[in-house]
Amino acid sequence: MSATDTSDEARDDRPLDTLPLDAWHRARAARMVPFAGYEMPIQYTGEGGGIVAEHKWTRQSASLFDVSHMGQLALKDAADDPGSAARALEKLLPGLITSLKPGKMRYSLLLTEAGGVIDDLMVTNTGPHLALVVNGACKRDDIAHLREHLPDEITLTHFDDFALLALQGPKAGAVLEELIPGTGALTFMTAGLFEWEGAHLWVSRAGYTGEDGFEIAVHESRVEALAEALVADERVRPAGLGARDSLRLEAGLPLYGHDLTTDINPVSADLTFALSKKRRETGGYMGHGAVMTALENGPDQIRVGLTLEGRMPAREGAEVFAGDAKVGVVTSGGFSPTLGHPIAMAFIDAAHAAQGTSLEIAVRTKRLPATVSPMPFVPHRYYRGS
Repeated sequence: MSATDTSDEARDDRPLDTLPLDAWHRARAARMVPFAGYEMPIQYTGEGGGIVAEHKWTRQSASLFDVSHMGQLALKDAADDPGSAARALEKLLPGLITSLKPGKMRYSLLLTEAGGVIDDLMVTNTGPHLALVVNGACKRDDIAHLREHLPDEITLTHFDDFALLALQGPKAGAVLEELIPGTGALTFMTAGLFEWEGAHLWVSRAGYTGEDGFEIAVHESRVEALAEALVADERVRPAGLGARDSLRLEAGLPLYGHDLTTDINPVSADLTFALSKKRRETGGYMGHGAVMTALENGPDQIRVGLTLEGRMPAREGAEVFAGDAKVGVVTSGGFSPTLGHPIAMAFIDAAHAAQGTSLEIAVRTKRLPATVSPMPFVPHRYYRGS
């Protein structure tokens, strides 16, 4: 994945940035919207365009998403000690980084001292350095946090001249293997360095849709040529943020700024898989005490999936009720094109969070019936090898 995505709220009054592929998107009739400080395509209006059509194409074939707003960072020890950066980063993350083998990736979290989530991110051991992909709206704050807390001998580099493309869908593996031989051998959460027409590409088999797919880091000077080569394949169509959001919701993946914030800890967010067993025992990372307290006591509220009847979706901020008692709030919601009914994620009081619990969501003047349901709503189809 790239880790996960970002808040759609601009964090300050700076002018919106443009993506390296800005003109490319506009030439394909993309509708551009503000997102994470950038002008980004939410959907395309030409043939095969529209959020639902792009969503369904991703599920059946392959879609190309531009995620160049994400932050691409590298951590390296000044003395070229490959373990030094990992040991330093482990003081800030609850996951095991020192055990990460070259070419392997891990999902993790930047935490506050109180255990709140600063950001969720992907960490990859590239061999020479650690690569981090962080959320676009958070990247400036993440960089500041890392520079404040990492030792001086660790160099942090922000690759702000690199673009990032996500090729997602069941046919993504075959498409990319034909264009860039060798990429088909990657499995979920692995990555490697490849070359295409003289350009160096860092390719990871991951994404944010629940489907098989790849994220491809490429210098901004070569990204248009690569995008053109990918969509020249009839199996590939461009897709925007709208489909990316509906896909990640079906996949049960949290969105930073909505389902994750500094007021939410990993236990409440149902992300305990990111808290490695060894680190729970040994500690040594920022927020460890607060996280262990939450694990021992259990969360007051927990992120759950909700399925709704009918066709009216519940959006972020809608209140959730058990009888007359308010027991939670929706943090992400929408209509599922794959399932044909609305779905949502919400933080619910633990006493009402068991699967199968019947609840109601207040939408406008109505109370919509909802049921606590397992996530993902649509099964993941990551490629883990034959």
